[in-house]
Amino acid sequence: MAALADPVRRELVALLAHGEVSAGELADRFPVSRPAVSRHLRVLREAGLVRSRTEGRHRLYALDPRPLREIDDWLEPYRDLWAQRLDALDTEIARGRRARGSGGTA
Repeated sequence: MAALADPVRRELVALLAHGEVSAGELADRFPVSRPAVSRHLRVLREAGLVRSRTEGRHRLYALDPRPLREIDDWLEPYRDLWAQRLDALDTEIARGRRARGSGGTA
């Protein structure tokens, strides 16, 4: 999870979710230096979130979804908790709308 704490790394993961991309193409999408993007990619690679391969002079990166599945599995028990809270919020919003619609106070 520490590898995903940085917003640049999260954006890299999002870009790689669409398929394999060269390091140069990835670097062109960010307002930071190519070496900085390379360091971010290294962190993601060391965390097992991306894999790389060399094709000619290009290094290509792809997302490895297995660690993300592990995170998803870990979060599963908490989904019901959030669903309950969102249901309660939806109920309160509906009450507020009804109260405003009937001229009452919330």
